[in-house]
Amino acid sequence: MKLAILSRNRNCYSTRRLCEAAEGRGHTVRVLDTLKFSIDLTQGEPELFFRSKVLSQYDAVLPRIGASITYFGTAVVRQFEQMDVFVGNSSAGIANSRDKLRCLQILSKHHIGMPPTTFVRERKDILPAIERVGGSPVVIKLIEGTQGVGVILAESTKIAEAIIETLQSTNQNVLVQKFVAESRGRDVRAFVVGDQVVAAMRRVAVGSEFRSNIHRGGTTEPVELSEDAKHLAVRAAQIMGLRIAGVDMLEANEGPQVMEVNSSPGLEGIERCTQLDIAGAVIDYLAAQVDFPEVDIRQRLTVSRGYGVTEIRIPEGSDYVGKTIDESGLPDRDINVLTLYRDTSVIPNPRLKRALEAGDRLLCFGKLDAMRDLVPEKVRKKRRPKVKELPEEAIEAPAAV
Repeated sequence: MKLAILSRNRNCYSTRRLCEAAEGRGHTVRVLDTLKFSIDLTQGEPELFFRSKVLSQYDAVLPRIGASITYFGTAVVRQFEQMDVFVGNSSAGIANSRDKLRCLQILSKHHIGMPPTTFVRERKDILPAIERVGGSPVVIKLIEGTQGVGVILAESTKIAEAIIETLQSTNQNVLVQKFVAESRGRDVRAFVVGDQVVAAMRRVAVGSEFRSNIHRGGTTEPVELSEDAKHLAVRAAQIMGLRIAGVDMLEANEGPQVMEVNSSPGLEGIERCTQLDIAGAVIDYLAAQVDFPEVDIRQRLTVSRGYGVTEIRIPEGSDYVGKTIDESGLPDRDINVLTLYRDTSVIPNPRLKRALEAGDRLLCFGKLDAMRDLVPEKVRKKRRPKVKELPEEAIEAPAAV
């Protein structure tokens, strides 16, 4: 395998260990500075230049994109995707995970456990928002902070209100999150590779510090996660579109809760804590998956005229409830069910004999007209836009300056 690692620092621990692991397994590896790329776009031929020269062919790319270069870094990763090169983490996954609000929005829809969180802009909304997450104390987070920077514990409502107003006055976007008291000063980092957690560690804050990040002096200890916690970590990474991720969780009384999903997790802390070869696990996974590059399913499937991808919901009382996929008539309408979502379960390529239940969501590919026909005619008629003539007074009224 010929592997490119996108990293601005070839000497940092994570990049160095990944290179050692790749070379030790007989692979060819090269570290490429993400900012030295140029992206060329021509009809049918997406191309990359590195240091003004055409980039040679690579089998796989492992992005290590820093927060400060997210936009350009994800553009480079996206170009590799368009060139059908296997990437360890998708460009969309990196972008989604980098924004804490977007990350939690996506996870929330998929029933992933998380601390109650709110996002506000108006001053008058701050106090109601704090009450909705359970009242003070609350944790205030900058949306794009890393390594514990921009995470503040506000012990009282007055202090929280003052902090939020100050941050918003400097045009900072902040999240307000419930403080999980039983997990004070502790969290768990699960390192996900593919569909398994290859290592996990508990991070413990020092003294009165409530942030447990290693960069803030926190200590670590290896931990064996429960099956529920492992399943949660893997699901969170997969939902975000990340094959390699660090999933940070709180150990709450009601079960593990995801705080954040990191697309470029560091190796130093977890390798030294667990004494496991995490870099080797990452390289082995890439080598096994290299023949299956990331495919944007919507992009590929919607190029056929009249066909598309959509999600069909089965509401309570629907005629489809209790019927199998075959009996529903969807296959006869040239509508293929790609994936069935049921509560927290994901069922890929479901059998035609599987019975449908209320609340099911079906990811389907097929003729757009056939899928539109599933919406009752009365509803479709109501939704159809009607263009009316402007009233005469609106035409004659002078334009507002």
